[in-house]
Amino acid sequence: MLDLLKQLCELDGTSGREAAVRDFIISKLNGAPYRVDAMGNLIVEVKGKQPAKNKVMLCAHMDEVGVIATFIKGDGTVKFTTVGGINPAVLLGRQVRFESGAVGVIGVKPVHLCGEEEKNALPGVPEMHIDLGADSREEAEKLISVGDTAVFTSEYTEMGDKLLSKAIDDRAGCAIMLDMIRQGVTYDTVFCFNTQEEVGLRGSGVSAFSVDPDYAVVLEATTAADIIGSPEEKQVCVLGRGAAVSFMDNATVYDPALFKKAFAVAAENDIKIQPKTMVAGGNDAGSVHKSRAGVRTITVNVPCRYIHSASCVCDKNDVLEARQLAEKIGEAFAMA
Repeated sequence: MLDLLKQLCELDGTSGREAAVRDFIISKLNGAPYRVDAMGNLIVEVKGKQPAKNKVMLCAHMDEVGVIATFIKGDGTVKFTTVGGINPAVLLGRQVRFESGAVGVIGVKPVHLCGEEEKNALPGVPEMHIDLGADSREEAEKLISVGDTAVFTSEYTEMGDKLLSKAIDDRAGCAIMLDMIRQGVTYDTVFCFNTQEEVGLRGSGVSAFSVDPDYAVVLEATTAADIIGSPEEKQVCVLGRGAAVSFMDNATVYDPALFKKAFAVAAENDIKIQPKTMVAGGNDAGSVHKSRAGVRTITVNVPCRYIHSASCVCDKNDVLEARQLAEKIGEAFAMA
């Protein structure tokens, strides 16, 4: 499964540009039936060894954060805005790769030309540009067009038990679901690989309406602030302590019975689990749980440091624990 994660992270796919990720997943489905809806969501219905009492949907999003070109200046530099929530601090000096294959670097005014006040202030996206190596608008337009998107360039790297890469959010969830499909499931299950989560949970609302599940398990990567200087109560979750399960975030108040059920299932199956201990962020559960007449929904997270950057870091063991928890919770919901 970790090899699948590597391959998925190395693909490029900002919100609305998930085709390469979707095509790769389709190529690995081993013949499982699927459909692609108008939003680009990939919906895979997998027959289990036994029929399920309830319809269970597992979902993860295919898109990653990035940037989109908004204007090409006369000197060949490119103005841009972000696709998804990105802290401007992680953009400075980063290499990005456009859909065309063109590579650029995000630049700002040189420190030598900044006044004292500017040196101590973090530049915003409007003050930044992308340098493609072009000397004019005409040269730049041979490389990209306004409306083209770009992602961080990042080498997938193993650091002991840790993994470093772009797009762990949420290729980790995609890898878990793809592995479950390939390995087979006990009960009939619907897997949804969703689009456009990073720009407003858009694809998942459509796929959940289409599937109309009784229960949903959202697989995500979530912020881990378990670093030096972070107060214990603000660490959110900790790498190496297993899958993190949410009780509330900015998009969903989770069913307390399902939250407790997740910990009971983990205890029964010797799976490492932890709560996500801050009310922050949001994910596809925010649209899934409100679909149609409502869907009982839970989120299983892979803890991830430096999320929405070129250098996300997760623990490979947490990915494996999340995979096991997702499988067992799905089975429990199927026969609830």
